[in-house]
Amino acid sequence: MRVVSLVPSLTEAVAVSAPGLLVGATDWCSHPADLDVVRVGGTKNPDVEAIVRLRPDLVLANEEENREPDLAALREAGLDVMVTVIRDLPQALAELERVLVGGCGLAARPGWLDAAEEAWSGAVADGPRRTALVPVWRRPWMVLGRDTFAGDLLARLGVDHLYAGHPERYPRVPLDALRAAGADLVVLPDEPYRFTADDGPEAFPGLPAALVSGRHLTWYGPSLAEAPRVLRAALR
Repeated sequence: MRVVSLVPSLTEAVAVSAPGLLVGATDWCSHPADLDVVRVGGTKNPDVEAIVRLRPDLVLANEEENREPDLAALREAGLDVMVTVIRDLPQALAELERVLVGGCGLAARPGWLDAAEEAWSGAVADGPRRTALVPVWRRPWMVLGRDTFAGDLLARLGVDHLYAGHPERYPRVPLDALRAAGADLVVLPDEPYRFTADDGPEAFPGLPAALVSGRHLTWYGPSLAEAPRVLRAALR
């Protein structure tokens, strides 16, 4: 079977679970580090012709990361496109099984997926809950809003984000409004925007800042098995 993945986390999931199936991935697919496949552009601007030339049996996509016009073009070229929808952890686990077993033909769920489910089943928040701002971009400032996978993971670790009830999933909010929102802390992932100790915390003077791994907060793949431990340590 030949698979092209347009989603970094799904690329890692397939590469780890079924080595040899992947023939193409995006320029942003950084894991595994030694992945040796044809690169087919970005998640938002894939090279449709290059993908077609690879003759994949299956193209993996996500409704949030990829654009419908690109997926429509792939379907019009006769390719089978599987689109995942992931808004919370249970949905992520179910979609990963659908991709790997139903789509890629694995005989059973990979061991890391069972480990991830077990790790999160024991991730019970202890102590008082905290309320956080969770920026995902600056210039302009954008934060987590409603129905996000990252927001669900944080909530399971005892951190509720302030804009969970916002009508938009990734609302733009002026910095002054963020500063006045009354959060207990600001959570700054290193992707999609790469927040660092020198780029992000200074915008929220007096507010504790937690720098977290974007891969562990936003990726649905093998990193899920260690995500509770990694995130909990960063959120202390």
